[in-house]
This record gives sequence, structure tokens and C-alpha cells, in this order.
Amino acid sequence: MAEYKLNTPLTDADIEPLRAGDVVFLSGTIYSARDAAHKKLVELLDAGKELPFELTGSAIYYVGPSPAPPGRPIGSAGPTTSYRMDTYAPRLHSLGMKASIGKGKRSDEVKEAMKKYKGVYFGATGGAGALLSNSIVESTVIAFEELGPEAIRAMKVKDFPLLVINDCHGGELYVKPKLDTAG
Repeated sequence: MAEYKLNTPLTDADIEPLRAGDVVFLSGTIYSARDAAHKKLVELLDAGKELPFELTGSAIYYVGPSPAPPGRPIGSAGPTTSYRMDTYAPRLHSLGMKASIGKGKRSDEVKEAMKKYKGVYFGATGGAGALLSNSIVESTVIAFEELGPEAIRAMKVKDFPLLVINDCHGGELYVKPKLDTAG
């Protein structure tokens, strides 16, 4: 297990050395988007319209943060279950998204897209939303404000703690190695 400090936007050179189980401290701008926002992103793509942020090199955090307390840029910001975005993730990877951040397993289609387009899936610690929000230094709604906590936000992060769950080589942290019982 290795440890990396990375900055967005992410490149193939950032993604290729990562392996399942590595720890990453991510800094730069990441974007929040859950299922309703993903649906709207795909509708924009289908209509040939511009997206509210640049997908190339992007990292999307599957989060619907709570309201910001006084003096803070954001409230609790824990990850949501990622499989709800699996319908949309392969297309976004094909258009340049490099990373998604959430919790739980991903579909085979998403894992194949990560291999094909050099992407990665990071796990953020579920149940630690208040702690994770300490790494978010700025948060601005940039699209779909009508979705409330599910609006797309540009969030500036500093050393946001992540664990590589799926790498671009097909590695997966959630897969247990088979024990050799022969012998």
C-alpha cells in the first residue's frame, strides 16, 4: 500500500500508478453530483449542450451535503452509495472523468470503463461526513440549484483523505484473494 498526494485535474499519469488499497490525499476542485444531477448531466450531453464543468480530468464526489453551519463552507459531507450512479459513470469516464468518490461496490460496466479510460474509484469513509467536511475549504453551487443538497457544487478540497477501491488495472480492494486450500 502506497500513499499519494494528488491535485485535480487528474491525468493518466496520476491514475496509472494507483493500486487498490493505496491512500490518496486529494487537493484541488472536485464536483458533487448524485443520481438526480447525473441524470441532468446526461440529458445535457444527449441534447448536445455544454456541461456546467469540465469533465476532462475531473473527480466527482457522490455526496449531498448538509447545510453549512455559520463560518463553514459546507455541512456534513459523507459519501453516498455509488451504485446508483453506475448507469451514468461509464459514459462520463469515456468523456474524460478520471475519478469518482463514494462508498460501496461498482458494477462490472463501471470497472471496465475505468480500465478502458484510465479511471479510478475512491472510497471516502462512510459515517464520517463531519470529519470529511474539514477537508472542504470552499463550496459553491454551480448547477441545478433546484436540486437542493443534490445540486452540483464545485468544492475546493485540501488533502481530502481517500482510499483506492478500484484501480485502472482491474484491481479491487473489496475482492478477497482466494486461499489455496490444496496442499
